[in-house]
Amino acid sequence: MKKLFLAMAVLISGNAFAATDHYVLHDGDYVRHLKITKIKDDYTVSANVDFESSAQETNNVHCSETISGKAKSTSENELVLKKHSESEASFCELKVQLSPNGAKIEESKDCDTFTVSKCHFSSEGKELVKVK
Repeated sequence: MKKLFLAMAVLISGNAFAATDHYVLHDGDYVRHLKITKIKDDYTVSANVDFESSAQETNNVHCSETISGKAKSTSENELVLKKHSESEASFCELKVQLSPNGAKIEESKDCDTFTVSKCHFSSEGKELVKVK
């Protein structure tokens, strides 16, 4: 019984140091979602983009892409996720600029190997709003 309580205490105390923030941007036909989880000094970033062409366009295009992994803090307000492509000899690099109310995402040119069609992770200078 003591071991059970000890195991539960370890799990609870480990989760006490975890924080997850969500960011969302609705921009025309695009919806971008960013999730950042911090456990102690380790960051995990997950970026998702959904695109569906509007009803006015003749060819209905849809895509939904996600990239996630461990990120490094390069400064107080910047995280960098670098993900290796399984099919190409390239890396997709996402730079996330954080502000008190949101986040902006920039992507490297090699992120094209992780997406199709009109999907891209970059927020194109627009800020994803932090969900509170």
